[in-house]
Parts: sequence; structure tokens; C-alpha cells
Amino acid sequence: MIAATPEPPYYAVIFSSRRTPGDRGYAEAAGRMLELARRQPGFLGVESAREDGLGLTVSYWESEAAILAWRQQAEHAAVREQGRAQWYEAFATRVARVERAYGFER
Repeated sequence: MIAATPEPPYYAVIFSSRRTPGDRGYAEAAGRMLELARRQPGFLGVESAREDGLGLTVSYWESEAAILAWRQQAEHAAVREQGRAQWYEAFATRVARVERAYGFER
């Protein structure tokens, strides 16, 4: 689904990843992180896709302070470390301010 975001400005956290083979609890942890993020103040929405080994997840936030609070959330921090140790071959996180947004829906 395409996230329903407000009028800009707001922020996007772009998480690109390449996974290790096998699940080893990844799907459960990812579901839990989505559940927690949705309860986090300042969370606006998320979009995610995986193809040919590359995963892209874009989460949208009201402010940089909301992003920092999510980064410091204890369970998220623990799962992030588990990701480094077990689930990811490589990843990159980018934070961007959305200045303009437009779209189309039939």
C-alpha cells in the first residue's frame, strides 16, 4: 500500500537492505517493529518492498525528533542490533526531508 501522508514538510527514513539467507525470526521481528512504530508519536506511515534480494522500506515521520525517539526506543534498538548480527548482509539508512509530494489514485 502507498502510505497516506500529510502535506509536506515531513521526513522520510529510507532503509535499504540485503538479507542473509533464511528467516531465523526475521518476519516475526519485522511485524513487531511495524506494530511498535505505528504506536510511536510522530509516525505517519510506511511502504516496503523486496525484490531480487534488495529490500526497501520507507517510513514517514512528522519530525526529526520523532525519528530520533524511534531510534532510541529500547525494543527497536535491540532488534536493530540483532539485524546487524544475524539478518543483514548490508544495509543503508538515509533520512530526508520531504518538501513536495504529489500523486494519483484512480
